[in-house]
Amino acid sequence: MFFEFGIKDFIDILLVAFLLYYTYKVMKASGSINIFTGILVFILIWLVVSQVLEMKLLGSIFDKLVSVGVLALIVLFQEEIRRFLVTLGSHHHASALVRFFTGDKKDGLEHEDIMPIVMACISMSKQKVGALIVIERDVPLNDVVRTGDVIDANINQRLIENIFFKNSPLHDGAMVISKQRIKAAGCILPVSHNLDIPKELGLRHRAAMGISQVSDAQAIIVSEETGAISVAYRGQFYLRLNAEELERLLTIDN
Repeated sequence: MFFEFGIKDFIDILLVAFLLYYTYKVMKASGSINIFTGILVFILIWLVVSQVLEMKLLGSIFDKLVSVGVLALIVLFQEEIRRFLVTLGSHHHASALVRFFTGDKKDGLEHEDIMPIVMACISMSKQKVGALIVIERDVPLNDVVRTGDVIDANINQRLIENIFFKNSPLHDGAMVISKQRIKAAGCILPVSHNLDIPKELGLRHRAAMGISQVSDAQAIIVSEETGAISVAYRGQFYLRLNAEELERLLTIDN
């Protein structure tokens, strides 16, 4: 008896492979790859016990564990699931479709907004002034804004430099730029616990990676130790950037 294999079966296998690959990438980025591997091993043992060997007692126990395990996985991987849904919803085409039906306009940064940020980062880099600037994109950062002091000012190079001046009370936190405005400063960001982050990168880099893992925001870091400029975006670091590279990154999808 031959197994009929059609185009629908091919698409089915392709989608499952994509889902597994994307899950693997998300788990690896969040430092949970060992848990992901353990889940795959458990599922494999469950299939062998219940389907191949047909062990009724052990199979029924595994069935109960799987049914309860789904809820446990939702609790355990709530951040990763949230990130997956955020990524799905913040995709360029999906966001454009939502804006089309709701009538909203994208409040992306224009060139005249990006250049003061770039120039401020270059200036702070030369003086080795630490800074952390988060640029909101499609995913709102209202919860992050509420952790800091609201400023709601025009994007200005001097203002950015003054906020991150070493004696400023707001220089330790993150600045959030939203809807072409400096929305708040001194904000607290979620810190990434990814073990793959190099040890020479400090708390600012971990906070930048954290916000990039739970949203589609771009986080700019100016190192206080080296003056190096980096960007965390979609769970990935772009290190040691010059002015042109920083400008190019900030104009993505704008």
